[in-house]
Parts: sequence; structure tokens; C-alpha cells
Amino acid sequence: MMRDTTWTVKGGRVLGPAPFFIAGIVNATPDSFYDGGAHFDADRAVAHGLKLAAEGAHILDVGGESTRPYADHVSVLDELGRVLPVIETLVASKGLSGGTGPVVSVDTYKAEVAARALEAGAVILNDVSAFSFDPGLGDVIAQYRPGYVLMHSLGRPGTMQDTPRYADVVEDIMAFFEKRLERLDLLGLPLNRVVLDPGIGFGKTLEHNLAILRNIERFLTFGLPLYLGLSNKSLWQGLLGLPVDKRHNATQAATALMAARGVAIHRVHEVESTRQTLTIVQEIA
Repeated sequence: MMRDTTWTVKGGRVLGPAPFFIAGIVNATPDSFYDGGAHFDADRAVAHGLKLAAEGAHILDVGGESTRPYADHVSVLDELGRVLPVIETLVASKGLSGGTGPVVSVDTYKAEVAARALEAGAVILNDVSAFSFDPGLGDVIAQYRPGYVLMHSLGRPGTMQDTPRYADVVEDIMAFFEKRLERLDLLGLPLNRVVLDPGIGFGKTLEHNLAILRNIERFLTFGLPLYLGLSNKSLWQGLLGLPVDKRHNATQAATALMAARGVAIHRVHEVESTRQTLTIVQEIA
């Protein structure tokens, strides 16, 4: 059942209350699994972000390093060169400035990239590492107090899909969230700035992913909004045999089911159709 949700981000701005939020994906990368290279140029990435905003995105999630399985590592300098011009231009754009339009999120696990992006106007940190890859990222979180996506991943992108194993994937992720939330509390980050992402596809087999989705309500017991990235991912190939350009319908069906079961924040490539899907769920569920 959809309920109104709020999320406090950097600077104390409160997103919502709203029954759902859409995070539109802005990949300033040459090798992301779905649209790598399509928006690699900064001008094209900005144009894409503005298009997603016009379609109804509440958040524009800008990333400069692919975190798909077996993706190549990107240096801090290269990642900064990819994301900072995009973030700065989006933040300054008419419709995003002034505190009423969509906000900008940075998708990174590097402390320097996170700090520079937050200085440039991003207000959310989407961190696939749960501040474990870069020792300095915890200090950045403590200093800037952004909206924070606490995500579970079993290792780094380069190795996370090498025979992932769990005693019980749901219980293991629950225990992981409990420990990392304690760490965030010690860093001084208020819990109203944290949302939880179980990390579909990040160190999980098809059965692990399906177990998470079947038991998604378990993660609501933390009392925090859930953030989910299902958009066009490889689990739809594993489940239905779909190539990457044929996964749109599966994404929308699963998004509707997850929204009806309490997931509030949806990270997607196709914003317009997701807004339609979520509006239908809101009116019917």
C-alpha cells in the first residue's frame, strides 16, 4: 500500500510528502549496461537530465562510473570530469534551482567525487559501497549530511558476481543494514536522511534477487523509505530471456508490484512511463 513519504536531504530540504519519488538515471559514462555512451558528452547528459525532469523525475541521479558487473574502474580525475559539469549545469538550470524542482543526486563511492559534487549542488549521495570502498567517504557524509542511499552490495563491481553466496539473502541484508545504520548514527547522520536499497543485481544471483523482491516488506521494518533499482536489469534476462532493449515491460510490471507493497523511491531509465505506472498504483492500491 502506498503511503506518503518524506526524505530530508542536504541543506535540510524535505522532499515530499509524496506517495512516490522517481530518480531518473543520468549516465555520464561510456559503458553503462543500458545506455552507456548515449549521454557521455556533458551537453547531452544535461539535455537528458532536463528531459527526465520534464517527464516527472523528482531526482536526477548523475553517475560517472558504471557499476555494472565487471565494469572497469574510473579514476577520481576522470569521474570528476564527467559528473561535475553535468551537476553544475543541472543545478543552475531554470526549473531545478529555487528549491521547488527536482534535486540532483551523485552516484559515487569516492570521497573526493562526493565532496565536490555536494559542493556543486547535489543534495543526495547514492553510494553502492555503503561507505566501505573509500575510507574518507564516512567523513564526507558526516560533514555534508546529504540525503543518503544506503545500498547493499556483495563486494566491488569487478568481482561481485563471482559466485555470490548467502546463508539467507534477506536475513543477511537485514543484518548488514542494521550494522551500517549504527555506523551512520555514529557519524551523526540523522535517520530521516537515509533510505535503504537492497541492491538488486549487486552480488546476487537470479534467485537472490527474486527472494529479495518476494520479501521486500521485511526491509520496511527499519521504518525508512525503500529505494529500488530494477530498471532494465539482467534479472529480466535471467527470468524471461529478455535482451537489454526488451526489458521495459518487465521493469514496469515489477515497479508497480513493488510500489503497491511499499517501495517509495524508484530509480529508472524511463521516467515518463514510470510516472504513469506509479500514478495508476497510487489511484488503485
